[in-house]
Amino acid sequence: MTQEYRKGHYTVTRLTVHIVFATKYRYQVLEGDIQKRCRSLLIQICESEGIEILKGVVSKDHVHIHIEYPPTKSLSDILKRMKGRTSRLLQQEYPSLGKRYWGKHFWAGGYGAWSTGNITDEMVNDYLEHHRSDMDDNSNFMLE
Repeated sequence: MTQEYRKGHYTVTRLTVHIVFATKYRYQVLEGDIQKRCRSLLIQICESEGIEILKGVVSKDHVHIHIEYPPTKSLSDILKRMKGRTSRLLQQEYPSLGKRYWGKHFWAGGYGAWSTGNITDEMVNDYLEHHRSDMDDNSNFMLE
């Protein structure tokens, strides 16, 4: 996979994250047309927000999605848009979902998010450790 960076006037970024969110009560309602529509809605939302889907899976009761996003977006706002828009539109387009989700909450309240990238925590820490000038300082935040 070639790494493409987002370049601004004064910035170079590549922010990637693996996100998982589930249907409320883990009901297995993401099947057939609902599953396909959920995927197409997530693709539309990401395109409109300047988010690139690197890979994703819509399972019966949850979504895994690996994205690259601009630094102007916060992860919580991205999830709010994804979950909010898909919930509203899926429930409008598929009235049968209203029988299960009478409170209008389609997705469970939380989500999981893990940063990804081409380097590990260990690699960053090793790089920063080379800048330590005072060997007596055991702090994780050092002076060079």
